[in-house]
Amino acid sequence: MQQAIVMGVGAQQGLGAELCRYFAKRGLAVHVVGRTLPKLESVVSDIESAGGTATAHVVDCREEDAQSALFESVSALGRIDLAIYNAGNAFPGSLSDITPTYFRDAWEVCCFGGFLFAQNATRHMQPHKQGTLLFTGASASLRGRANFSAFNSSKAALRTLAQAVSKEYGPAGIHVAHVIIDGAINGNMVKSRWPKTAEKLGDAGMLSLEGIAAAYGYLYDQPATAWSFELDLRTACEPW
Repeated sequence: MQQAIVMGVGAQQGLGAELCRYFAKRGLAVHVVGRTLPKLESVVSDIESAGGTATAHVVDCREEDAQSALFESVSALGRIDLAIYNAGNAFPGSLSDITPTYFRDAWEVCCFGGFLFAQNATRHMQPHKQGTLLFTGASASLRGRANFSAFNSSKAALRTLAQAVSKEYGPAGIHVAHVIIDGAINGNMVKSRWPKTAEKLGDAGMLSLEGIAAAYGYLYDQPATAWSFELDLRTACEPW
């Protein structure tokens, strides 16, 4: 089976988990990667109960050796056809309050981890002259926002990294793309951390997990004669 790696998987009702379920239904063997084993195992169980193939891996995206070992173990099972870097949730905090360590952590998760992921993915895809490498971006990828300087700067850096990798490895047959999630996702994170925001927006004001996953599938299906580098997704009522 062709292998897919999704890094940055958390709650069952989250984007990482939804991407795992989506591509498992497409027939890929999905490697569910995150930091919390019970959450990963829950996603794996969900996929297996639906007839799919999935494996949980506990990996810190910031650790070079751990990422390298992950890709080595997956490639031993078959060709890595898809790799998605979905790590990096919002890092709020005003400039006057955040510490240098907090800022560094945001950059390491959102950008440095993405660099390690891209380096490993392209290394394993290049011999086959094909593969798809996708990065999850956010509104912060394009514009700064008060009280989110750490998150804004790291997500913007990830977008530029993805663009550079796309230009470098496109001629080698590897499709690299970046997806901007411009708005709140209708999942566990928003509902648990910011319930008032979720209530105010309602279902119509939040991006659906199913719709986002379908957009990733669209990028995965694109032929080399018509590749997109970037998609930006938002609801019909999102001000932009």
